[in-house]
Amino acid sequence: MGSRTAQILFPVNVPGAFDYAVPDPMRLSRGEFVFAPIGKQMKLGVVMSLGEAEPGRALKEIAEIKATRALPLAMLDFIDWVARYNVASPGQVLRMVLRSWKALDPSPVATLYEPTGDRPLNLTPARRAALSEGGPFPARASEIAARAGISPGVVKGLVKTGLMRSELRPVDAPYPVPNPDRAGRDLTEAQSVAARELVTQVQKDRFSVSLLDGVTGSGKTEVYFEAVAEALRQGRQVLILVPEIALTQAGLARFAQRFGAEPVAWHSSITDTERRRGWREVASGRAQLVVGARSALFLPFAKLGLIVVDEEHDTSFKQEEGVIYNARDMSVLRGRLEDRPVILASATPSLESLHNAQSGRYAHIVLPERPGAITLPDIDLIDMKVHKPETGAFLSAPMVQAVADSISRGEQSLLYMNRRGYAPLILCRACGERLKSPDTDSWLVEHRATGRAVCHLTGFSMRMPRECPKCGAEDGLTSIGPGVERIADEIQTHFPQTRVEILSSDTTATPDEIKARLGRMEQGEIDILVGTQMVVKGHNFPKLTFVGVVDGDLLMGGADPRAGERTYQTLVQVAGRAGRADKAGEALIQTHHPEHEALQALVAGDRDLFVGVEMAMREMLGLPPYGRIAAVILWGPDLKKVKDLAKDFVTKAPRADGVEILGPSEAPIARLRGLYRQRLFIRADPDVNLSKYMTTWRAKQKRIPTKYKIQIDIDPQSFM
Repeated sequence: MGSRTAQILFPVNVPGAFDYAVPDPMRLSRGEFVFAPIGKQMKLGVVMSLGEAEPGRALKEIAEIKATRALPLAMLDFIDWVARYNVASPGQVLRMVLRSWKALDPSPVATLYEPTGDRPLNLTPARRAALSEGGPFPARASEIAARAGISPGVVKGLVKTGLMRSELRPVDAPYPVPNPDRAGRDLTEAQSVAARELVTQVQKDRFSVSLLDGVTGSGKTEVYFEAVAEALRQGRQVLILVPEIALTQAGLARFAQRFGAEPVAWHSSITDTERRRGWREVASGRAQLVVGARSALFLPFAKLGLIVVDEEHDTSFKQEEGVIYNARDMSVLRGRLEDRPVILASATPSLESLHNAQSGRYAHIVLPERPGAITLPDIDLIDMKVHKPETGAFLSAPMVQAVADSISRGEQSLLYMNRRGYAPLILCRACGERLKSPDTDSWLVEHRATGRAVCHLTGFSMRMPRECPKCGAEDGLTSIGPGVERIADEIQTHFPQTRVEILSSDTTATPDEIKARLGRMEQGEIDILVGTQMVVKGHNFPKLTFVGVVDGDLLMGGADPRAGERTYQTLVQVAGRAGRADKAGEALIQTHHPEHEALQALVAGDRDLFVGVEMAMREMLGLPPYGRIAAVILWGPDLKKVKDLAKDFVTKAPRADGVEILGPSEAPIARLRGLYRQRLFIRADPDVNLSKYMTTWRAKQKRIPTKYKIQIDIDPQSFM
């Protein structure tokens, strides 16, 4: 038997795996973690494949195998496919998988304390607080003490009295086991039929994709819960992807109610300890339910049984930095590699998913109505050319009257404005200067609540200046246009006695704050909620009967070929928040373009009309789902060099039938974080392997100047 080699992939930005010699008598398998030398360093990598050594080829040897669970073989294939499809470095994909290095080691241990159950009557206040307020148990003495407002010594003293026991245990305890047979809500006949279809797909125990297409409030979550229960009965793990952290929080509560155990939460705001515990428990197969944002797709499930992508149309599933990918599409890819079913759920499915369902590639499961007597809200348009707001105001008289009617009935209102802050533009009346971020062609947004001007692209922030930075005019700066803060101020002036709150990423910085605000809305403690995109998705507020869209035209502009689809989806979702309990709902949309086909279809309740028009346009232009698209952004600190790089890159494009290249041209955001940007747009026929084409093209550009980069986006969702 000849010498063996192993191809080791490291979690760094490299083109691929490196070859190493496997020393005798080391026994090695694919997916194992090993230490191997790179230069003068010893790094941890993963064995992607094994082979036979070429005679006479000198290779460095693997140093040792790390004593931990190997990555599943399907995960290795997933890493490779994600990299190839998205024209990305496989090392960067591996880095997304290895989000917690500490999870590769066993759980740390600590002395944990819990009550024995005895409760004598003559306890001191401190001891009583430890037992009644120190939970959840078991916990460290310091944790119990912090929660109860006492010293750790009190906790340790309770052990001596026999009121508490202590034990050296793993800190990262297993997650509670969900009960798939716990009773859920009663389903309607239509919901039961849909649930049986999804359960059947799970029982087939092979890859399939089902589009669960149901109007807002039709009970899609309760329906796919039945498929989740079936996968759990099979002893498999379930992943539910949601587009927002706020939905992750809501999902945890709903799952706990349905299955008697809260699932693993996975998103960018969890702590390192939670990340370590979650990753390890998922890899071991003990964590059976995971609800998370797009990054949860890269967890190393030991026995994955089902993937659910809730709100599958949502653009938040697209990662725009680092490895650029769409979690919805990669979920379908992972389901195929794992040979397991995938459910895509939405009230407004993407046109790509609808096309796949209509062509038979996906099963199409439809929930056409809300259960019982609950009806969809009445939707109407307010023509802003006719109903002009007062000078300096942004809410029309019909909008204000609708809110007043809702308040008089003791019900709640929601005003939707997808702009954070107070005003999206700060202008000097004296010289016309528009305040911009110093290194980005992006207007600064006034945040009156904090007294700052902020760039939402880069995070740049400064105190609101008192004078114009260009001409020096004092008190010459004025705020142009509305953000949620300005709308909240305006509605509060109309209704000073009402409880008005704002829900946006600026006003709710943590998951706990999001959860608290949503809880207040659900309990009826808020009269009028003013919110951005965060309010659109998946929330259920029983007393909410009126929804007002402040600017229905906001998504229609620009060069985005998906603008009509985005407009329709967003407005359907936000209008669908109204009337989800036993009270009828109403939605009003302010617009300067009431004739737009998306708005007309929305008012008529005729999705098929809109889809037909949009699909015909896409087919004529060869856009998805009737073609493939990619975008290339070239970045650099010198504008002339960026333009030259873009022109040179175009000359290296491979010749191929069915491929059209548009550009280069200046990107809509021409300068970002001090770097200039040029953009290319590539359209290809559906039978073209666009990922392979772009990989071949990128490989021809051998040298790129330092500080310059070429970024490739397959199936772009943003055109900035």
